[in-house]
Amino acid sequence: MNKLRAYISDSYKELVQKVTWPSWDQLQQSTMIVLGATLVITAVVWVMDVAASNSLKFIYSLFKS
Repeated sequence: MNKLRAYISDSYKELVQKVTWPSWDQLQQSTMIVLGATLVITAVVWVMDVAASNSLKFIYSLFKS
């Protein structure tokens, strides 16, 4: 039980004293960067999906009787 109490106490001290938390402005800026990157990556994956789908449809149409 002492080990668990020491672990919780040490974890709390680390979160309060050693961790550097971002400011509100830094947090908002980081969130916008992540959101922008997510939208760009989503668009790239969508374009690749549409291109692959159309390519396969074309290839399948070549072998259709």
